[in-house]
Amino acid sequence: MYQIIAYIKFLLKSTNEHGVHSPFVYNFITKCLYDKKRYNNYDDLKAYRSQLLNSKESLEITDFGAGSKRMSNSKRRVSKMVKISSSSFKDTQLLFRISQYFKFKNTLELGTSLGVGTQALALGHSKNKITTVEGCQNTFQFSEKNLKELHLSNTICINSDFRSAISQLHQESFDCIYFDGHHNKEATLAYFNLLISKAHNNSVFIFDDIYWSRDMTQAWETILKDSRVIVSIDCFNLGFIFFRKEQPKQHFRIRL
Repeated sequence: MYQIIAYIKFLLKSTNEHGVHSPFVYNFITKCLYDKKRYNNYDDLKAYRSQLLNSKESLEITDFGAGSKRMSNSKRRVSKMVKISSSSFKDTQLLFRISQYFKFKNTLELGTSLGVGTQALALGHSKNKITTVEGCQNTFQFSEKNLKELHLSNTICINSDFRSAISQLHQESFDCIYFDGHHNKEATLAYFNLLISKAHNNSVFIFDDIYWSRDMTQAWETILKDSRVIVSIDCFNLGFIFFRKEQPKQHFRIRL
């Protein structure tokens, strides 16, 4: 019910590219978010999703975050996980376009899950070195194997809780950090504050499921108020923040 009400409010307040006066944001919306071109790599995204949907495997899951609202059992079928817990096909297409548009060189993903988001970010730009972290050992082993079989040589999989993995990162900065796990306010804010030192002027932080719960929305709203956050874009399923010091602080709600 919270998500339904939140979505209605979002629709009433959101807009499209019209009225956006920032050239950076306007170009991002029109050339990336609203890009209707059909890329050949979309077939690869669809093929992997179909493979997961047809999988007969089940995984014993250890939840380190808020868990699943619709799957309470620890043993879960992969086919059901991809329907309920993974990024939608539309969102993976968007992640592909974002990686391609900004030509990321290094990305950190918190929450590999079944690797559909990882695949999209990797295919978007072949020079994008992706470090993806998954806490559940069984999910990690399953996804690492699949990503290798997809010949995504630009991905590095780490089996660790997020806080430990963050403390051991050697990279000085990341072009993109994708927060896709541990969906609660306290953890999201903690990881944001731990990782903001890894942002440079042109970095983008992507937050998944910002309306997953009232708690997650509060985390998102707290992040928006941070003085280090300059530009923010709310697309309901995903939230984007930028640190571009040359721009005025602005917030946008954009319908996809």
